[in-house]
Amino acid sequence: MKIRIITIEREYGSGAPKIAERLADKIGWKLWDQLLTSEIARLAECDRSQVEQREERMDPLYYRLLKSVLRGSFEGSLNVHRLKLLDADSIFKVTERVVQKAAAEGNCVLVGRGSAFFLRNREDALHVFLYAPYEDKLRRLVEGGMKKAEAAELIDTVDQDRADFIKKYFGQIWPDRHLYHQMINTHMGDEAVVQTIQNGIATLQNVT
Repeated sequence: MKIRIITIEREYGSGAPKIAERLADKIGWKLWDQLLTSEIARLAECDRSQVEQREERMDPLYYRLLKSVLRGSFEGSLNVHRLKLLDADSIFKVTERVVQKAAAEGNCVLVGRGSAFFLRNREDALHVFLYAPYEDKLRRLVEGGMKKAEAAELIDTVDQDRADFIKKYFGQIWPDRHLYHQMINTHMGDEAVVQTIQNGIATLQNVT
């Protein structure tokens, strides 16, 4: 089976965006990272910033309460659709459409957003998980312009949000080791990671 799709799941701060971009450039495939967010926003008819705040996350408590109140009353039920309430459920449905369309087109690198789980039954997909030591993640984020305290907080919280998201919508533990063909420590360097993924493509194609 020829590999036509690569999904890259990642720990926050592990360098996945740059690695995915480098990989896509090297093999000449389409990168779906920020493009995923843009396409989801287009289909949901909302601003990118609204999607960025909610993708790969569950709705906060106040938002869940608002939905419950709106949908629990007759007048609210009439207005929910008209309000175009952007919540995790609606983003999830749109995300699946975008991911499946990208996969159908093939020759693509998809970063996060549950892509590996949406495409877990496709034989033409290689699933990769990137992780890194805490200090490496902190260094990458600070070098990217983030304050150290903010970076430390996000390292602690973003991955938990992703784990909660995967648990709710797919009923799986994040990361699910059995799903991925490769789990790579990015401490080895971006170019080495890219080469390892390319080696994985060749190996999997020879096996299948």
